[in-house]
Amino acid sequence: MLTLTITLNAFSANTVEVTTTCANGQILLKTQKLDLGSTLGTANSIITMNADKKYQTMDGFGFALTYSACYNLMKMTAKDRNDLLVKTFSPSDGFGANYVRMSIACSDFSSECYTYCEKKGPANNLLANFKLHDDELTYVIPIIKEVLTINPNIKIMAAPWTAPRWMKQKSVTDPSAWNYYAGGVLNPKYYEAYAQYFVKFVQVMKTYGINIYAVTPQNEPLNAGNCASTYIGAKQEGEFIKHLAPAFHNAGIKTKIYVFDHNYNYDNKQGEDDYPVQVYNALSPTMPGYDLVKGCAWHDYGGSYTEMEDIQDKAPVMEQIFTETSIGLWNDGRNLRKHLVNDFNNLILHFSNRYGRATIVWNFMLDLKYGPFTQAAGSCTTCMGAIDIDQNDYKTLHYNSHYYLICHAAKVVKEGASRIGNSITAPQDGLLYSTFLNPNSTYSLLLSNNSNTDYIIGVRTNSKAPVTHVTVPAKSVVSVVQR
Repeated sequence: MLTLTITLNAFSANTVEVTTTCANGQILLKTQKLDLGSTLGTANSIITMNADKKYQTMDGFGFALTYSACYNLMKMTAKDRNDLLVKTFSPSDGFGANYVRMSIACSDFSSECYTYCEKKGPANNLLANFKLHDDELTYVIPIIKEVLTINPNIKIMAAPWTAPRWMKQKSVTDPSAWNYYAGGVLNPKYYEAYAQYFVKFVQVMKTYGINIYAVTPQNEPLNAGNCASTYIGAKQEGEFIKHLAPAFHNAGIKTKIYVFDHNYNYDNKQGEDDYPVQVYNALSPTMPGYDLVKGCAWHDYGGSYTEMEDIQDKAPVMEQIFTETSIGLWNDGRNLRKHLVNDFNNLILHFSNRYGRATIVWNFMLDLKYGPFTQAAGSCTTCMGAIDIDQNDYKTLHYNSHYYLICHAAKVVKEGASRIGNSITAPQDGLLYSTFLNPNSTYSLLLSNNSNTDYIIGVRTNSKAPVTHVTVPAKSVVSVVQR
């Protein structure tokens, strides 16, 4: 058995918490406490943390609370639902997930296709008919409020799948009306009205006690094939943000704006490479609300996380977050052996090690029939949730890789943590890790072991710190924090 020593520096606590999940399913989110300095044998390697070298500040980890997720949650008994939400979101009695994504009007996991303003108002009040849908009023808002009761510091971000149909035209060069939920582009003459649509959304949600922390102008702007979608190239998004950011500023709204919200490979669309940078470069620093444009958001349905390095080099002051990925029937999504370590590596470790600040996965909960989903062409009909619930009893839960990876990260890496430097004396095959310093001065470690060999691991904050040995089984993910 190879061994790797990770040493934890003592602050006020003398224990180390270790949480482990194995891809074979024999150990699932099992937490144990070790005495600081406990050892299991001779170490082969040492990882040393370096808090003097700080990188990005972390915002958090979480899930999308779509209509479908909230519908399934509402089908549970109140006690079962509360127990699950506490376990997932409570920072004191659970894993402390702290980020939620919702759609602005419909997504492909809604009861139907809709927007908040289906009918254009008069010229002096184009948004006169703005109103929330029953999906929000009956399902999404009540669930988010329950989550906020459990964790008042939850961050909520939102994105539209489509603009109101009357705001769309056929293409950038064809101004013909496009009265469809799917496809089309935003008509430039409605840029200001659409910016006010966002303002109204943020303001209305606040009346329900829900503060929108961040938005993106468009979910998957280069995908016109979703059941509800609006194609917005980098040039068009830059022009729209010239209206959106000032609209927020003038309304006194502090909601962050993240651009793009799509795949690493820009869906291979000609002229859209470096989409985020194109948008940044189109904006003037003197624009009212410029300070609200914080960075870009990623999905991973195409391309590689290595694209983050290119964007970091070209726009180092801008933030990067991850907002959507899904498992499903197409990739054997419920196969934990296949997904656990690979998903943890791609969505947490590789992402964090490339300046990523937050990771949000797609549907928090779906049923065993992959839904409910929007009954319209372009909807995902084979997606799986981070949790799948048996629709025959709305009680039996099946946890998938995305649930485990978010919980592992959220448990030990807290909002405001800094990713910090580290070194290793002897790298081990299949071992990947990232190190953090939390605001409460605890150190934490996220790591994975993709080899077939068990390791013994730990961390040290400096060369004189006591050594704590931690077992990291083959094909597993582990989170470590000093309490």
